[in-house]
Amino acid sequence: MRGVVLEAAGTVTVAERENPTIVEPTDAIVRLAATCICGSDLWPYRGLEPADHLPMGHEYVGVVEEVGDAVRNVKVGDFVVGSFVISDNTCEICRAGYQSKCVHAQFVHGTIGTQAELARIPLADGTLVATPGTPDPDLIPSLLAVSDVLGTGWFAAVAAEAGPGKTVAVVGDGAVGLMGVLAAKELGAERIIAMSRHADRQALARQFGATDIVEERGDDGVARIKELTGGLGAHSVIEAVGTQEAMTQAMRATRPGGHVGFVGVSHDVTIPGEELFFSEIHLHGGPAPVRRFLPELIQLVWDRKIDPGQVFDLTLPLDQAAEGYRAMDERRATKVLLTV
Repeated sequence: MRGVVLEAAGTVTVAERENPTIVEPTDAIVRLAATCICGSDLWPYRGLEPADHLPMGHEYVGVVEEVGDAVRNVKVGDFVVGSFVISDNTCEICRAGYQSKCVHAQFVHGTIGTQAELARIPLADGTLVATPGTPDPDLIPSLLAVSDVLGTGWFAAVAAEAGPGKTVAVVGDGAVGLMGVLAAKELGAERIIAMSRHADRQALARQFGATDIVEERGDDGVARIKELTGGLGAHSVIEAVGTQEAMTQAMRATRPGGHVGFVGVSHDVTIPGEELFFSEIHLHGGPAPVRRFLPELIQLVWDRKIDPGQVFDLTLPLDQAAEGYRAMDERRATKVLLTV
């Protein structure tokens, strides 16, 4: 099969990889209908994480082609959406809603690699969720978004306790930040402030529910948030970047007693203990337990109540994955969908 491999930082190829086969009775083989490039894929692409012949991709939808003898929840022919973390969905941690920290957790990125034609999904019963039927082609981008970027933005909004009567600020205007805006809107937030300097992303943020746009960053951005909130700061802040500046900005823009939901993959972020102590804010986040939200989000997409697929602003065939990485790295695209 064809699959995307990061040979080294900045070098993406589409290589012939061995077709996956059933290894464990709990496995399923999925023929991918679509996959995509994630903002987190840019970390190894830019050399900020190890990159040595790495199978790429962790967002995926497709049709089940084969199942192991122990698989009960999905069957051959089902169209499925899967989480970017493998989970059994039965352990104590999973039952508490944190499937991304399942006792049997395995990241799809770097091991399975779903920027490919086929993927072996371990613990299929706990990781995959079937859609109500075969989706119309125009629903596939939105279902693909559910697999990670929407699920992650949704977790960020839940972790930040976005809801009715709340003002939500979103730090980061990439795909996850934009999905955080959509999630905050669906969860009933009264006011949503998107922090963005890019006109196209500002427009999409407003389409997803943003009521205000703040272009300032750092201390200036914090000051603007406080100006908009009577000097108090936002009730809920989503941090969707993973840098020191973004986390500092998120914390300082949150009012006392407020909540920060952080889902940006942390890179060299430190939190001064004294500042945290005197801020009196809540911090909650990490790798999103997307599996917790899959049934609800799939249904919202299926019923056409939300359209997160709009976040894909460039579609390319799998063979042109290298161009997709370049486009995202150069900020010519927010998120790239790869057709298989």
